[in-house]
Amino acid sequence: MPCSAGVGTAESGHLSRKGRPPSPRCCLLASATTDRNARTATVTCDDTRTLKFTLIVQRSAAEDLGGDLGLFGASGRRFLDALVAGERSPKALAALGDPRLKATPQQLAAALTGRFREVHAFEIAMHLRLIDAINDEVARLDARIEQQLTSIPGVAPACTACGLIGGGHAPGCASKDAAVLGLVERLDEITGVGARNAQVIIAGPGTDMSVFPTPGHAAAWARLTPRTIQSGTTARPGRTGKGNPYLRGALGQCVMAASRTGTRLGEQYRRTARRRGKQKAIVAVSRVICEIACILTARFTDPAPATTTPRTPHARPVPESARSNGSTPA
Repeated sequence: MPCSAGVGTAESGHLSRKGRPPSPRCCLLASATTDRNARTATVTCDDTRTLKFTLIVQRSAAEDLGGDLGLFGASGRRFLDALVAGERSPKALAALGDPRLKATPQQLAAALTGRFREVHAFEIAMHLRLIDAINDEVARLDARIEQQLTSIPGVAPACTACGLIGGGHAPGCASKDAAVLGLVERLDEITGVGARNAQVIIAGPGTDMSVFPTPGHAAAWARLTPRTIQSGTTARPGRTGKGNPYLRGALGQCVMAASRTGTRLGEQYRRTARRRGKQKAIVAVSRVICEIACILTARFTDPAPATTTPRTPHARPVPESARSNGSTPA
């Protein structure tokens, strides 16, 4: 199958730039992760509509409790299913709540007392059917993504000490007691990066890090570094550019998750947000996460690299004064 056929709906965000052709397998993975993100966003919208609709129909006590009702959890689903089935007793509905909810049974009963009629049950039942159908599609996409990940080189579990791929350790390995993780699990160890965002990161730049001389080049490919606009001796930073919207969206989610932690990434976000604003802080921390992911991918896909010869430094230009004196710089 040609690469363009596997891109599909991800055509605008996962095409190569600057003559770097992505592998067909990464194109297929990118298409699946993009479809999953779109359907997850649709589920979130339907959840929000259902929550707003329920709060409008019920009394203001539901608005005071807010998230303590747990409408997005198992208890909330039981509340909504019972309301759709015809149950209107506040005490009977409150008894369906999980004991671990912050709201007391009295608060739940007060919040579940309202003007819920048949037309409301019809609307919420429609949203619940849509949510269930999209969740089933998301589950199928998850299985599809897991299947595609097995065909991408460098994703299988490998020992970083002995280089054995597929799980386990070679005889005499120095790290035989260490757990052998796959690339997704290895990226999941980065602060704020979950398994789903790790899959999106793999689908973006791929697993072949040899095309990027440094991790900074990978961040520049993702349009996370500002351009330098220079005219004569005057230089000023420019915009980063649009880049891959799906990769940037996943990295943005990672940044917002890391911003609530006490780690280096969280402190960098808060420090940059105070000085430069939240948007620039998101881009700055996204760049760091992208570079960390590229470093881990390069180490993981090549666990036992060969010894490389250091680059020969460029010869420095001889100043005019040194040439006139007949001397050379040290």
